[in-house]
Amino acid sequence: MLRQYSAFLFLALLSFSPAALRLGTQWGQTAGFLSDVLTGLACFLLIWACPRWLRIVPVLVWALFQVGAQELFFSLQRYPIWQDLHYLRDADFVKNSTAGFKLSAPIFAVIQFISAALLVFLPLRRLAGRVFIGSVAVLGLFFFGHSRLSGHFPEQSLTARYNPLHWFILDASLNNSLFGGAEHIDVALPASLKQADLQGQTLIEKGTAKNVLIVILEGIPGLYHPEIREAMGVTASNTSMDKLAAASPAPAMLIPDFSAHSHQTIRGLYSILCGDFSKFSWDTPKAFELQSMPERARDCLPAQMREHGWSTHYLQAANLGFMSKDRFMPLVGFEHVHGLEWFTETNPFPFEWGVVDSVFFRGARNYIKNLEKRDQPWVLTLLTVGTHQPYAVTDAIAAKYPSRMAATVALLDDAVASFLKTLRKDGVLKDTLVFIVSDESHGSALATWVSSWGLGIVLAPDGSVLPRLKQGGYGLVDTTVSVLDYFDLPVPLTVVGRSFFRDYDSPREMLSYTAAALRRHTGTGMRYECSDDGRCLGGTAASILGEPATPLQKVPRKQAREMSAIARTLDRNLQSADRERVLSFAAGEQRRLNDLPGNDWSDNLIGAQYLDFPANTVVDVHLRLKMLQAPAEGVQLRLLVKEWEQNQSNIAIPELPLLKKGEEVEQSFSFNNEQARQSFSFFLVGTSANALVQIDQFDVVIRADIR
Repeated sequence: MLRQYSAFLFLALLSFSPAALRLGTQWGQTAGFLSDVLTGLACFLLIWACPRWLRIVPVLVWALFQVGAQELFFSLQRYPIWQDLHYLRDADFVKNSTAGFKLSAPIFAVIQFISAALLVFLPLRRLAGRVFIGSVAVLGLFFFGHSRLSGHFPEQSLTARYNPLHWFILDASLNNSLFGGAEHIDVALPASLKQADLQGQTLIEKGTAKNVLIVILEGIPGLYHPEIREAMGVTASNTSMDKLAAASPAPAMLIPDFSAHSHQTIRGLYSILCGDFSKFSWDTPKAFELQSMPERARDCLPAQMREHGWSTHYLQAANLGFMSKDRFMPLVGFEHVHGLEWFTETNPFPFEWGVVDSVFFRGARNYIKNLEKRDQPWVLTLLTVGTHQPYAVTDAIAAKYPSRMAATVALLDDAVASFLKTLRKDGVLKDTLVFIVSDESHGSALATWVSSWGLGIVLAPDGSVLPRLKQGGYGLVDTTVSVLDYFDLPVPLTVVGRSFFRDYDSPREMLSYTAAALRRHTGTGMRYECSDDGRCLGGTAASILGEPATPLQKVPRKQAREMSAIARTLDRNLQSADRERVLSFAAGEQRRLNDLPGNDWSDNLIGAQYLDFPANTVVDVHLRLKMLQAPAEGVQLRLLVKEWEQNQSNIAIPELPLLKKGEEVEQSFSFNNEQARQSFSFFLVGTSANALVQIDQFDVVIRADIR
């Protein structure tokens, strides 16, 4: 009997600790607390009704999901969505993100995992089937009541109104699209969203700098810079980069109202380097779609600078392979691309993602010294990684700060400030235009709009003519046009944005999609915010960032649909009904097969995942590979396709032949998309001891169906 009572106790702890965590850390979120209780009750009933041999499945799924969701929330102030599942296929991402189990909510995780482990073994008398069915029916009514209650708190974020699993299921049912996946049509875009705006008053006629340095700090919001924070009317922050502020005094120019347009590093890099908005959705990143538009890639900043005589360089602290930066960077014009492999100095303590920020900036200084020895102007883009979860910091240092993230921000603050001081000492700042920006914002509990607040700092040799605080709204998208404007170089027609080096009389359109909310400022004093569950607010505001003068109110569906249509039109600006999109996922890479069968994710040999195919299109797939090493009996590879993680049996996939050492195969096939396909993935899988395959081609061509 005692063991029965113990089982119920641990089941209750497992199911309702998310509600307790919310009460302890985010008091006052009524709808969210109710969602936690209802979702926990659903978990309680399901596990209680399961036979003992099956109980392990929901127990582990629940514990892993809730712990992972809370870690994502503490890192980026958002919950998991359906598209996040693609990260699970990347073994390095999973390994690096969970290394050392350096958790933001360790007590919560311990309760979840200990309860889950004990529930697997403790006896628990099963709930009767009819009682379970009746309870589920009543629970459904309460969930309906929650949806009504949630509508009374439209000003609160999704994370304040939902349990992470509740929202994940709802998001999956909506396909992560506003208004339940309604079809969006292209609309006429405002001029400011489709072309560069160089009509402002020039602050610098032609810059005197010779070189360009773009320093991209992983996940840092403008909130952390004390002077920027004050300019935006935010009075306090638990985290502050005071050393960076001291190392960039006047005449450095600060841009307080500076937007990051989306989450995810590859999307931020695309906006910075190509002068275009990243997607306002989780569809295929534009950085991948750019492969099918080499002429557009030639308009990106590195290619433009290279064409006009600059040598172009990219250096990041992490491995280049994740999110295909090893392919994207050369595509947009970088001649020299380096990642983790370039650094020779070892980390003072282990960090799974790459070199810690102090080591990175010391390496960057040496890199610049080598560039300075050449008789050619240069462009160098740097990307840090230390502030990426699970954070580059020791336990001893982390214990001195409110959180591990705050500790890594302090280390980054010290490292980047020291870097700027050494650049000044080395004389680099005398002839180098420097931008210090962030790729995205990991947000803050202060407000959901902080997830759209990027960091913007400009240091120029002729900065004495620049204001200390740049007025007006800007964002990552403006970086490319600003560099070209500074050097008085022609701006390609495809580049969007305003120049940091001009003053404008009027506000401008600005958009972002972060923390499951699409935001828009119209440039005429109106701000709209629509969360992924379709609830939209609007009202007067000076910017897309900051607290509005008066609380936002519910808006008519017409305005919400207009904003959504503008966002989707911008999402498709690299696509055309009469243009073939060619996505290449191989160029001779050699992949070693796993010795033992794992799963489709761990065994996959190609990275063609989470693609989107419009309705009325045809997809052509071209595959060419060679078996470099194989056992005497040969290797059998298989090609699979999935949509929303589900195997698709209605697409005819040719069977690959048995391949022996030295043999090659080349195959092509096509399929039609009468309806749009989302989150579509290809899997090339196989297992064999001591087998090595070279994948020379894996092209996915998307073209209009002209039948």
